[in-house]
Amino acid sequence: MTYETITVEPIAGALGAVIRGPDLSRPLDQQCFAEIHEAFLKHLVIFLEDQDLTPDQLLAFAERFGRIVNYPFVKDMDGHSGITEIIKTETDTLNFGGIWHSDTTYLPKPPLGSMLYARELPPRGGDTLFANMYLAYETLSDGMKAMLGPLRAVSTAALRAQGNVNARARLADQTGKGQNRDKLEMEAEHPVIRTHPETGKKALYINCAHTSHFTGMTPEESRPILQFLFEHMRRPEFTCRYRWSVDALALWDNRCSHHYALNDYQGYRRLMHRVTIEGDTPV
Repeated sequence: MTYETITVEPIAGALGAVIRGPDLSRPLDQQCFAEIHEAFLKHLVIFLEDQDLTPDQLLAFAERFGRIVNYPFVKDMDGHSGITEIIKTETDTLNFGGIWHSDTTYLPKPPLGSMLYARELPPRGGDTLFANMYLAYETLSDGMKAMLGPLRAVSTAALRAQGNVNARARLADQTGKGQNRDKLEMEAEHPVIRTHPETGKKALYINCAHTSHFTGMTPEESRPILQFLFEHMRRPEFTCRYRWSVDALALWDNRCSHHYALNDYQGYRRLMHRVTIEGDTPV
């Protein structure tokens, strides 16, 4: 596609691009938004830097992609339903999202995507890694693709991996909404290989933060194959790394990418605003 209203600068071979030109504090015309959307589908995660946005302006941009939904475990920002404050304080040791994952796959309709807007950053560290699940699928052997093709897998909100649940509970308490233990029972079953509803491409759709086991198998039977896939999915050549700046905004495609928030800034505060966009039932 030839872009007329934006400039798109890829940041890695696998995925990720910085978009320059739009001012998201102002309404976007249809052509500009269409070009941003096309870049989003092509690069899986896009970054728009130096965006001075109010919470309402952030929400207005997110709504161009779809209906905004609430994150089930953390209270929304006061006065702005749909914005979750992701906070790591100077005394916190765990961070939120510090594991390779796709967001909330324990829901029947996981998000289309998520936006993250940088408000306060440490002087160094706190980068985010992203991985391309199209490439993770395409580089599997034909035999593995054939085996995985008909399989489904169970995702659960209660899976305890690398402090993931503990970090979520700490953030819930910090924002004034204690974690609802009933919600830890949330789980959903999805295809292991997902077809993207807009691009038609196939992607691996499991993740080590939430995927428990293959449907019809025990966790013990599933573990060897899942562990191989979890290692495969984060191969360096499938990834990009983004260094944040204040007022930078990221949007990633939850249907075909993973992300990982690095926890390498102990003793410093980091505040991000997150918005989640409604998705569909994976097929």
